[in-house]
Amino acid sequence: MELRSVAVTITVPQYPVSTDLYFWALQASFAGPEGISGGAHLGLQWHQQFPGGTAVNWGGYDSAGGILAGTDSEMPSPIGNPHTRAYSWREGNSYRLSIDIDSQLGPGWWRGAITDLATGEERPVRSLKSPGNRLVAVMTWTEAFCRCDAEPVAVIWANAAGVTLEGGDYRPEGCSTTYQSESDGGCSNSDSRALPHGIAQITGVPRTNPPGTVLSLIDEIRTT
Repeated sequence: MELRSVAVTITVPQYPVSTDLYFWALQASFAGPEGISGGAHLGLQWHQQFPGGTAVNWGGYDSAGGILAGTDSEMPSPIGNPHTRAYSWREGNSYRLSIDIDSQLGPGWWRGAITDLATGEERPVRSLKSPGNRLVAVMTWTEAFCRCDAEPVAVIWANAAGVTLEGGDYRPEGCSTTYQSESDGGCSNSDSRALPHGIAQITGVPRTNPPGTVLSLIDEIRTT
């Protein structure tokens, strides 16, 4: 599926007990006339170098692995990182992550923004420059830098949606599970589970759905 914008709602029910870095993100690849031209990820971070341990990140790479150039952000970064910015997200609150074409800068510029669904306040993080003119290979993921035996941490993804190149609405009916292999540094005790209101990704728990399991989103679509 080729899209011009994508969005998903993220909720972290409880802050991690660990002070290690956690990153929960919506990712999309950019595609153009010459194929895939890199990709980028937008999401929340549990990052102890930021006030309250909370941050938002919007950054990505081109097809050669180089970091994508982007606009300056109005959000501060105490560590001077252009991609990771201070953002006071709260456990239990829901936030809408969105990636779409920056209407002011035009094609090739992709705007990442986050909306606090409790207040309705939208905060643009920044815009990234890519030769791609459409979004493909959309996914959500958890990146946890904790030990495998750390206390469980969950994130809930809900209401994934997109807009097609023709301007139509798109709602996925399911998603497929993937996990980093243990040989590549992953843990065997992480899991993805379908809930009535979304998909949960959880660390530090027995795995119930092996790689390649398709989790249905039909019930969620019917109730929204």
